[in-house]
Amino acid sequence: MLDRKYILENVELVKKNCLERGAKVDVDRFMALESFRKEKQTQIDEFNRLANEVSKSIGKAKTPEEKQACVEEGRKLRESTAVAKSEHDTICEELDLIHRMMPNMTHPDAPVGADDQSNTEIAFGKTPVPKFDFMPKDHVELAEQLDLIDFDSGARVAGAGFYFLKNEAVLLELALQRYAVEILMNAGFTPMSTPDVARNDVLQGTGYIPRGNETQIYSIENTDLSLVATAEITLGGILADRTVGKEELPLRLCGISHCFRTEAGAAGRASRGLYRVHQFTKVEMFAFTLPEESEAMHQEMLSLECRIFDGLGIPYRIVDTATGDLGGPAYRKYDLEAWMPGRGGYGEVTSTSNCTDYQARRLNARYKVKGEKGTNFVHTLNGTAIAISRALVAILELYQQGDGSILVPEVLRPMIGKDCIARP
Repeated sequence: MLDRKYILENVELVKKNCLERGAKVDVDRFMALESFRKEKQTQIDEFNRLANEVSKSIGKAKTPEEKQACVEEGRKLRESTAVAKSEHDTICEELDLIHRMMPNMTHPDAPVGADDQSNTEIAFGKTPVPKFDFMPKDHVELAEQLDLIDFDSGARVAGAGFYFLKNEAVLLELALQRYAVEILMNAGFTPMSTPDVARNDVLQGTGYIPRGNETQIYSIENTDLSLVATAEITLGGILADRTVGKEELPLRLCGISHCFRTEAGAAGRASRGLYRVHQFTKVEMFAFTLPEESEAMHQEMLSLECRIFDGLGIPYRIVDTATGDLGGPAYRKYDLEAWMPGRGGYGEVTSTSNCTDYQARRLNARYKVKGEKGTNFVHTLNGTAIAISRALVAILELYQQGDGSILVPEVLRPMIGKDCIARP
């Protein structure tokens, strides 16, 4: 969340930022409530001061009547304090609700626009978009012909949006995980296999809504747990309510997890097959950094994503995400969009976000400098290394051959044990 002092001192900037990001937040109401809160706190302090004076006067009372009068006055002051405290708490609850709805501030260079149509294309990968001398098929048709994915059984067992990977698709999934993890380990990231569930306060701390009409999260009934949509949630929760030494930063973490998303409202050909599903495996980068180091870490994560997809020989473009398409915690976000012949265009395969201290404030994740008083909030960043389902879409469609077979990307061949996936 935003620093409350910053909000109070930069009201118009915060209102402008909410408008540009499409966040329906009543900043004026927040300011009015903050004024009411201060007034109520002053009232509580005054009641407490008077109560203390009355308490002292009880022992100085000269007659039983005076003592009883003091006791009665003290009782009334305690009742008034309790009423004022209740009113103060109600105000604080609404203040906190509005506060948590405010998105992070936005990098000044991020493009301004209402949705992804305003995203700015800033670079392309090393691999050019291929030109086929045949009509390319989409991954659903290819997977059916090569017996790689069973969507029908997935739907019967778990519902639409679920699937079984089979045969070489399973080997591709394992190889992609190993390929990405090795690159990240060489870059100093600590590999971690993370829980697939997290407490709802951790989800809220990282900026996800565990319940409600707008949630994309699967909640577990009669518990305070939810299935995670990304390992960003669990990795971010590692420093919740903790303080680390400055010398321990940056912390580079690499999490492997299943990801679960309701994908409410998703439909149409653009979401066909593996592109938008309810469960997939992902390798996620996460970092805790010093504030002055977060922008450099953001560029490092973007560079690693590019290295991973250049190594796979997948053509992509990098886009700078527009204000209206940013998630609440993100200060700035870059997406890699791979060329997918089945879509006839680009589709997002990775994203990386600098969330500055927005998540850290909600999680209470801090660092301390030796010899200095107090603590400071860390900065948090996240980035997709490999989302297996979408990487499979790109590989199957881009590496297809005219005879219906699929070449295996060269970097994955040693792990899969073959150069080509073909009909038996």
